[in-house]
Amino acid sequence: MKLKDYFEKTKGTGVLATADAQGKVDAAIYARPHILEDGSFAFIMLDRLTHKNLQTNPHATFLFMEKGEGYKGVRLFLKKLREDTDPELIESLSRRCLSPDQIQGPKFLVIFRLEKFLNLLGAGIPELEM
Repeated sequence: MKLKDYFEKTKGTGVLATADAQGKVDAAIYARPHILEDGSFAFIMLDRLTHKNLQTNPHATFLFMEKGEGYKGVRLFLKKLREDTDPELIESLSRRCLSPDQIQGPKFLVIFRLEKFLNLLGAGIPELEM
């Protein structure tokens, strides 16, 4: 199965972990990534700690645990390529609507290159392909 299909069809919980330039870590709940036509991965972010960390350290890890019994899922090792603030692009990718009082500032589409991916547990490579 392709990663794009996996994330479109599989329900679960995602955690995006980042660190600042000094190595101080943060982890936040994030929706499944958007996989763009060029194979890059994108997340919509507000200007909070995760976004701030990515300004000084481009590396992140996304852990996705599938809904259900056991510990199934994937870990994605990512490197930031760029970000975009185009409101029409961001709106076209948004999966849910936030009320104006939930947004509190600008939205960013942060785009990553996938450097490596592993199973949720162990060092094995998932039976998934780009």
